[in-house]
Amino acid sequence: MKQIKHFITGFIQRSGSHIFIATLISKLFSFIGSWIALMILPDKELGLAIFAFNIISFLIPLGGLGVQQSLLRYGSFLPTCNEKLNLYNITIKKGVKWSVYLIILTIIFSPIITYKLKDSIIYLILLSVSILSYFLFEISKIKFRITYNNKMFALMDITFSSIQILNILILSYYFGVYGYVFAIVLSPLVTFLIFKSKDYNYSSSEIPPINFINKDFWMYGFFAGLANVATQLLFAIDIILIGYLLIDPQLVTHYKYVGIIPFSLLILPNILITTDFVSITENVDNPIFIKNYIKNFTLLFSFISIFIFGGVFFFGKYILRIFGENYTVYYHLFMILTIGVIGVFILRSLFGNLLSAIGKAHLNFWIACVSLISNIILNYYFIPIYGILGAGMTSAIIMWFSGILSMLLFLFYYKRYLKGF
Repeated sequence: MKQIKHFITGFIQRSGSHIFIATLISKLFSFIGSWIALMILPDKELGLAIFAFNIISFLIPLGGLGVQQSLLRYGSFLPTCNEKLNLYNITIKKGVKWSVYLIILTIIFSPIITYKLKDSIIYLILLSVSILSYFLFEISKIKFRITYNNKMFALMDITFSSIQILNILILSYYFGVYGYVFAIVLSPLVTFLIFKSKDYNYSSSEIPPINFINKDFWMYGFFAGLANVATQLLFAIDIILIGYLLIDPQLVTHYKYVGIIPFSLLILPNILITTDFVSITENVDNPIFIKNYIKNFTLLFSFISIFIFGGVFFFGKYILRIFGENYTVYYHLFMILTIGVIGVFILRSLFGNLLSAIGKAHLNFWIACVSLISNIILNYYFIPIYGILGAGMTSAIIMWFSGILSMLLFLFYYKRYLKGF
């Protein structure tokens, strides 16, 4: 217990408390926004929008072709704030151009993507603009992370959540599902514009040229982006395949809302990793530091997992009543998804980020690809037999499988990485 206490104290000293509070508020507001949409909008229309956004959500990490991931890793090594900001300006210009290209490609292929649920095509086209708006929002947050300004990072998250919930409430009420779609697209863009005025002032003429912007720099970001795309698709593929195989927008809505709470809990390890990733990257060649970090992280989230599992086991049906009495029939789905999320808590979140810290982002991509193929195969088997419960079973299996694979690959490659020093 003393180790965990020391671990948490260090987290707080690194301004982790700001990120923790901001992320909790962000997720709470996101949950409220989703609940508001469920109360205001009809299940069928909302299901079509959710289906479209789940397609876009796995493209969002590829906005900018992943340059934001290159900024996060390589920017962590730069010694001065001015050098970090110079790299930020270089990457954002490239990223905007590539994001626009991706939006155009998405619109061109939208009839093919939505051929099973053709009514969702207009939502897909409108939501494709969020590829750019989320890129600008995320790269701006990374700028604050690499400059150790976690307070501004936290404030940006809270501002975004506040804007989004107001947009969903007002626009959904007056404009229906189209208002909900516009709220998703506009909220990150408005937040970015607000915080753009808070950019640091610096003189690029006084900064030495950055000599590591080469093929490796761009390829790291590209593969890290692909890994995030494949990871997002792991969470989105259930909804997409439910839409394709069951052709029932209402079931899409039900699965989405049953999974909101378990998947929202993933913020807990992400808060810690978000706070510590720069520090982990700087100390990745110190095996004692990494060993202690793994031990403390795993111990902490094992205790958290036991607490969460107990809460869902005993109070799951009461929790599901938040969405309506008819959602209590999905108690077993709720339990299964929670068990899967625990696998991400203890293994996937930690070891996936450690692989990125040692420059093996491409392994996360291949892990996600293997997991994705397995996910599709299992879903095609389980969904026709068990319905949306089958989708939940597949998700739980894949979350644990990808976590174990990440751990084994990190332990193997970290030994090789240390030999290079």
